[in-house]
Amino acid sequence: MWVPDHLPRLDVAHAFALVQLPLHLNWSVPGRVLDLGSRADCARVYEVVLQEGRPADILAYVDGALLLDLWGELVLPRAVRSAWRQ
Repeated sequence: MWVPDHLPRLDVAHAFALVQLPLHLNWSVPGRVLDLGSRADCARVYEVVLQEGRPADILAYVDGALLLDLWGELVLPRAVRSAWRQ
């Protein structure tokens, strides 16, 4: 699991975009479009990306400010939470 040394920031257009996650992140429902402007969809994307994502995925989909806002609502394994708290 890769954790950046600082929280990534996305421009507003990317932070709230409609996204179609690549197959290695969304193999169960390929082609599904998620709305990062929806709190529920954003949380699902962040959960998947933090657990399964490659460095490029984290930098492409996770905004640090939004991650902090959603942190308490995310369903993540202890190991992922611990790594990201460091």
